[in-house]
Amino acid sequence: MRRTRVLPPALLMLCTAALAGTAPAVASPQAAPAPTAPLRILLTNDDGYNAPGIRKAFERLTAAGHDVTIVAPLTNQSGTGTKMMSAPTITVKHPEPKVWAVDGTPGDSVAFGLSEVFEGRAPDLVVSGTNFGPNVAGLATHSGTVGGAVAALESGVPAIALSTGGVGAPDPVTTVNAMGPTVDFAVKLIDRLRARAGSGPLLPKGVGLTVNHPVVGADGKGTAAGVAATFQDPQTILEPDFTDSGDGTWKVTVSVDLRPAARGGDVEAVSAGRIAVSPMNANWNTGPADQATTAALIAGLRP
Repeated sequence: MRRTRVLPPALLMLCTAALAGTAPAVASPQAAPAPTAPLRILLTNDDGYNAPGIRKAFERLTAAGHDVTIVAPLTNQSGTGTKMMSAPTITVKHPEPKVWAVDGTPGDSVAFGLSEVFEGRAPDLVVSGTNFGPNVAGLATHSGTVGGAVAALESGVPAIALSTGGVGAPDPVTTVNAMGPTVDFAVKLIDRLRARAGSGPLLPKGVGLTVNHPVVGADGKGTAAGVAATFQDPQTILEPDFTDSGDGTWKVTVSVDLRPAARGGDVEAVSAGRIAVSPMNANWNTGPADQATTAALIAGLRP
């Protein structure tokens, strides 16, 4: 069953308002509100604590004045989704100041960070990423980057998941180059959230944002065409195929099966060179309409 994040229209409107003015300067001459105090940020990812995306995010967020601590997986945990380990022990390394490496999933890393590294005082924000490659459509459902943000939301901490890439297979050089503009945008987005929140919460309780930044230009360093408040496109994008090897094993190949993009979805925005910002929640609820449908479905049934 695919996780769908259906949110009330009011929350989509909130995200649209939060994004106002975050497009390139040519699209809006209005200056953004002045930011307030710096934030204490737990920075995680699913590519590993030493991956270029998280290191670039650490550098840029720290330069923006935030107090940033990396608590991320020791090894690459791409595709682990919301998985959390159930082992009786966990290995944690502290290779340098402000950096913790957890031998587990992004969810494990966030859980450890909230419980131990930030013990007694939760961070103001969890940022997960930036991920190498996109987390749009069905990719987001299985993303460890998104899973790290979900773990934060489950604990009541605001979270943003960051990803860099188009809807095709990521090119190493241009994708890494595009991580710069991705994190630059994240700094602007966080400033906007802080300014609008004042002394209140950065986002409504239980609501996070997943941000997908496209790769723009031949070198990946180009400026996105704009910013769009989107939703998770319902298509899966990746199509697996299994071939019997005859010895009890099966060869697995995965191809891109990109269908027409849903209007207003994240795939449409990223394909057009825009930054897609989608609100998400941390549960599997699909909304009151589906609850009513389910109630009608089970009416009259007895154990």
